[in-house]
Amino acid sequence: MDEKRRFTVLDLLDLELREHNALDLRCLGGRKGLVREITVPDINRPGLTLSGFYEAFGAERIQIFGQGECAYLEKLAAEGRSDTLERFFQFPIPCCVFANSLQPDRIFMRLAEAADCPVLQTELSSSEFSSRLLRVLSDVFAPQTTIHGVLVEVFGIGILLTGDSGVGKSETALELIERGHRLVADDVVEIRCVNGNVLMGQGANKVIGHHMEIRGLGIINVTHLFGVGAIRDKKQIQLVCDLELWDPEKVYDRIGTDENLTEILDVKVPKLDIPVKPGRNIPVIVETAAMNERLKKMGYHSAREFNQNILRWLESESARAVYFGQDD
Repeated sequence: MDEKRRFTVLDLLDLELREHNALDLRCLGGRKGLVREITVPDINRPGLTLSGFYEAFGAERIQIFGQGECAYLEKLAAEGRSDTLERFFQFPIPCCVFANSLQPDRIFMRLAEAADCPVLQTELSSSEFSSRLLRVLSDVFAPQTTIHGVLVEVFGIGILLTGDSGVGKSETALELIERGHRLVADDVVEIRCVNGNVLMGQGANKVIGHHMEIRGLGIINVTHLFGVGAIRDKKQIQLVCDLELWDPEKVYDRIGTDENLTEILDVKVPKLDIPVKPGRNIPVIVETAAMNERLKKMGYHSAREFNQNILRWLESESARAVYFGQDD
């Protein structure tokens, strides 16, 4: 089920972002408005708005002030004009962010405090902050759902293991980890649709995300047992392997020329139905499926090539039979 969450300015400040996603935000004033909700994953540079042009003003967006906007604010302060700013803060603005460690003037801060509008500051340049913020908001507002399963990375391919409870998903993932692959999430996988067609999966709970439940053994900490190299925080889902108990009445695909697809958040993902029964080495099958999927992404489809070779062989055999069957 697709879920929607309420996202406030305070949530933006509390996000745990690192490296190329870090926003380096701090609050300068208007703390009463930190509960204001951010409703759209977009930003606005209020240059024209400050000059008095309020038509098509994106007031519902986060307002970013760079060097140009700050220079114009200084000009307004020098001329003793505050009418445009007073009108500016009459709109339900989520927050204002000053880039390049720029400091708003006293008039701006007074009006922001009176309107309970949060004023934030970052050391990043306006262009760098904008690109990072758009990535963050795109992830926050992406459609999302949760699925019961296990997400692992095998040979660089994100594989979602699904199936009924007790079919052996966690045991399969444990063997894959033992063979050098990585765990992303066990039991509950949170999936987000990023950029319209990319499914990113992660653990629904960061605290217990890299723990696994193994029946008969209990809860294990994968990080402590196998090291940090055996885990990762998130991974794109590129293949779904549905584990099911072997059904002797069901006809399973033995060639693989027809690609089976499943839909998650309206995005189609390749899917394999893998029957489970004693004697079948499921982790090795999953590894082979991952390598085969990588080959497909490189343009090589083993089953289709096999089918074409069989057709060429049949055609050559038929031609040879016709040739030698003819009377001299």
